Amino acid sequence: MTFEDLKLIPSILKALKDKNYTEPTSIQAKSIPLILNREDVLGSAQTGTGKTAAFAIPIIQHLANDKQKQSGKRRISALVITPTRELAIQIGENFAAYGKYTTITNTVIFGGVNQRPQVNILKKGVDVLIATPGRLLDLMNQGYISLRDVDYFVLDEADRMLDMGFIHDIKKILSKLPKKRQSLFFSATMPKNILGLSQQILINPKKVAVNPVSSTAETIQQFLYTTNKQDKSKLLLHILKNPEIGQALLFSRTKHGANRIVRNLQKKKIDCAAIHGDKSQNQRQKALKGFKAENIRVLVATDIAARGIDIDRLRYVINYDIPNEPETYVHRIGRCGRAGEEGTSISICEPEENVYIRDIERLIKQKIEVVSENPFPQTDKPMNTTEKKAMEKEKQRKKQEFFANRNKKRGSQNPGFKRKKR
Repeated sequence: MTFEDLKLIPSILKALKDKNYTEPTSIQAKSIPLILNREDVLGSAQTGTGKTAAFAIPIIQHLANDKQKQSGKRRISALVITPTRELAIQIGENFAAYGKYTTITNTVIFGGVNQRPQVNILKKGVDVLIATPGRLLDLMNQGYISLRDVDYFVLDEADRMLDMGFIHDIKKILSKLPKKRQSLFFSATMPKNILGLSQQILINPKKVAVNPVSSTAETIQQFLYTTNKQDKSKLLLHILKNPEIGQALLFSRTKHGANRIVRNLQKKKIDCAAIHGDKSQNQRQKALKGFKAENIRVLVATDIAARGIDIDRLRYVINYDIPNEPETYVHRIGRCGRAGEEGTSISICEPEENVYIRDIERLIKQKIEVVSENPFPQTDKPMNTTEKKAMEKEKQRKKQEFFANRNKKRGSQNPGFKRKKR
């Protein structure tokens, strides 16, 4: 099947040709005809399947056809809600690329930056609005945005949206949407609470499922290094000595861990940057831009910050920490080997994470190949319950000690300092 077979208008086909897209991916081939037929769609697709194009292309076509019957100021006709700023920006770029030979305009709004430039664009009028929930509600409350003309509504990454606590925001947004609209709902996983939410949004939806979350793309080779906790950073440096690993997206479980990894790599003169929730929007965008321009070799990310990172032809993903949810592993490694390209995932596992690897292998129904040439092999045994409790106790003690010292220090520097009661 080709994109021509999907009955797309010439201006979209021309834009897709510019991107060297010839054949639709599975989710695109299944979703585009349904959306063009004005059906509500419930889509289950993991990252890297071409999901954004699956909804962006038919929406652009609808809007281009609708435009012929409209006049006056542009109004928000399509609304896409997504959980993170990175993903919102990515979707905006895709709408711009696929619609570049049409007159359809889009803008992206998200928090963490000054709202004035966003408001100025909204005042001029746009066809497609891509938004994170918080900033959308904020600008709606200030009277800058009305959703009364929305004909097409997309809720993307619904599972992550709920994980991040956006459920109440979504319900507020839904209450402001016209009842008569076409709704599209995409989620990588479909637990009960997600299906429940979809039933509040969709009317007689057509279900589209591609690659259940338990499957990893066949184009991704998976390797595993087992090591001791204290040797992880040395093993990472050893792995990065391989000249074949040009650029890599590296996952860390925590924000502090991500910062620590970056500091260690920078000491060894490896170009790297971290993106996570504590970084400002400008810092995140700068890091992402540097990585896409190949000025940064290793981009260190936490799971939430990495949602929506779409890097063409990314070949390597490194799991510095093994995730305790096996589905997260599938999402992570899905960042490489996208849309038929080859990819490699490398996981570094300490004794406490051995159990997570077993869970992952159970989910993906395959064994991950263990690398035997390893200068830092795993020799420690996982802790037993008593040892774990003792370690947690020690961790808490150190934490309390740290905060007590910090408060003491603040108090001595500022005798009038008292911690405010919350």
